[in-house]
Amino acid sequence: MRKSTRMRLMKILIITGLLIGLVYALFPVVWMISCAFKSNTEVFTVPQRIIPRRPTLEAFSQVLTDRGKLRYFLNSYIIAMVTTAITLFVAILAAYALSRYAFRGKKPLNVFIIITQAVPPMTLLIPYFGMLVLFGLYDSYWALIVTYLVFTLPYATIMITGYINTLPKDLDEAVAIDGGSTWGVLWLVLVPISTPGLVATAIYTFLQCWNEYLFALCLTKSGEMRTVPVGIQLLMGQISYKWNEMMAMSILGSIPIIILFIFAQNYLIAGLSAGAIKS
Repeated sequence: MRKSTRMRLMKILIITGLLIGLVYALFPVVWMISCAFKSNTEVFTVPQRIIPRRPTLEAFSQVLTDRGKLRYFLNSYIIAMVTTAITLFVAILAAYALSRYAFRGKKPLNVFIIITQAVPPMTLLIPYFGMLVLFGLYDSYWALIVTYLVFTLPYATIMITGYINTLPKDLDEAVAIDGGSTWGVLWLVLVPISTPGLVATAIYTFLQCWNEYLFALCLTKSGEMRTVPVGIQLLMGQISYKWNEMMAMSILGSIPIIILFIFAQNYLIAGLSAGAIKS
């Protein structure tokens, strides 16, 4: 077999494999969209069809006109945005200290931060539940915000520390010579240059909070405190499942993530360009 024939065959195999993988990855999304535009009766109709026989916005209407379900979205937004903001602020301060200062216990602290990532979150559920009940935070926004901070802060600190480590210390010295303070060095110079790293950290944190299910289920009990993942699960009743509404809520819950990535893509390019110019 000639070399050109082998290369052509290899390309065909690779393309075929990629197409199979693409279909495998996209089929659940396509099926979710299909079910969202069906009535719940049609969802259970046999044989199944990807293209609905009678497309309807019934599921979306039921979700968007139900105050209880809209409350789930509001809760998820509040918890995810507040957690992301606090995580970024604290992680920036911690990362700056770990990157620019030498102090006693720095290496053990770094090791401890990394070790926390190896602890399965599920093992901490019962201790956190007891602490939140003890401090009167159970079934509140702060119950989830404080809990999520424990999981997002270490990883965010590691990410931002690694990014600041790539920035030359000459920047700090130049600002200090011009009379700038340490606070000015951090917020006026390093933070703007670190935009790509901060955006990546913010996306990670937001996704962690938005998609989290276990703690949101166990640390809240009232409908006013439930989040989107828990709200979707509550549509699975003992007698019947509202599959079309579940899929509609899943699509509506995915929209913020899609918008976030579209926004972040442009912002990452701008941040990289700014960083290249300033450095």
